[in-house]
Amino acid sequence: MHCPYCRHTDTRVLDSRVADDGGSIRRRRTCSACERRFTTVELMQLTVLKRSGASEPFARDKAIAGVRKACKGRPVTEDELACLGQAVEDALRLAGAAEIPAHEVGMAILGPLRALDEVAYLRFASVYRAFESADDFEDEIATLRAERTQPVPTG
Repeated sequence: MHCPYCRHTDTRVLDSRVADDGGSIRRRRTCSACERRFTTVELMQLTVLKRSGASEPFARDKAIAGVRKACKGRPVTEDELACLGQAVEDALRLAGAAEIPAHEVGMAILGPLRALDEVAYLRFASVYRAFESADDFEDEIATLRAERTQPVPTG
């Protein structure tokens, strides 16, 4: 780590703390050359492994953009989309892997989207799962109806 003041490479960590959200670490450092103090923040980088074999950093905005298209004309607010994006990112981080296949990102979107808006879910699923006929839609709608009519377990 280079000192931001004198660019010296020998710095020492004085204190480390995990951020409230658990997604980053804040470190308080001191430079051995100029003795000035500074703070660094370390973030865990989620990487998406695409079908082509290339990898890129996970972008919550990119995930939300795909969902936004499915929600066009539906009563879904930007705040709800932001919450969905956060839920998807949290689920992917909880999986504990630094590199996630693109397919898993889509799978992580389907659950929260189904709870948010069933029509938008069907639109997204039709593209994501490559529906080829009306039968595919009918099968998915039948699954949604069956899940809706199942009694909620009490305990």
